[in-house]
Amino acid sequence: MPAALPGLLAWLAVLLLGRARPADACSCSPIHPQQAFCNADVVIRAKAVSAKEVDSGNDIYGNPIKRIQYEVKQIKMFKGPDKDIEFIYTAPSTAVCGQPLDTGGKKEYLIAGKSEGNGKMHITLCDLVATWDSLSPTQKKSLNQRYQMGCECKISRCLSIPCFVSSSDECLWTDWAMEKIVGGRQAKHYACIKRSDGSCAWYRGMAPPKQEFLDIEDP
Repeated sequence: MPAALPGLLAWLAVLLLGRARPADACSCSPIHPQQAFCNADVVIRAKAVSAKEVDSGNDIYGNPIKRIQYEVKQIKMFKGPDKDIEFIYTAPSTAVCGQPLDTGGKKEYLIAGKSEGNGKMHITLCDLVATWDSLSPTQKKSLNQRYQMGCECKISRCLSIPCFVSSSDECLWTDWAMEKIVGGRQAKHYACIKRSDGSCAWYRGMAPPKQEFLDIEDP
């Protein structure tokens, strides 16, 4: 084998792997809805009324970067700036982490994402975007106060039983281990709330928990 061939093969392998990265960019780890709420800059209830492709600057090679711009009608803001969100941006396809929305103004969404300022936000396929009707009553109620009360807590995903907490401010998310689904009982009906002694625990129920609550119902 010529001496230069191994180096050439290695270069080709790097090139092929580099081209494969965009397809791998949308590997999203499941997270509890509360985590999605806490991680987001903006959380709103809204309808998408129109969509169009727009240029968003250029990449390092001078090629235009395309994004989809959704004009939205905000119904309620649960977290974010004082100014209403008017436009939501996302990548042009799911292959590059774009999050499609139905337009026409009939379908209401819960949308969590990153603020871009001046009434704009950006969302990806990994952000929390769900139709409003698909949310449980507890999830809808938690958006007003309960999720925010647990943003200092840590929610750890349990993949198989047994699993254990590593600190007192941690809640174990066991939906996958117990039900083999991500959107199970804990995702739909529980929030991880910080208690007055600094520890965190799962809370369930429709009534907002008191700030100093100590007694909870276990999953």
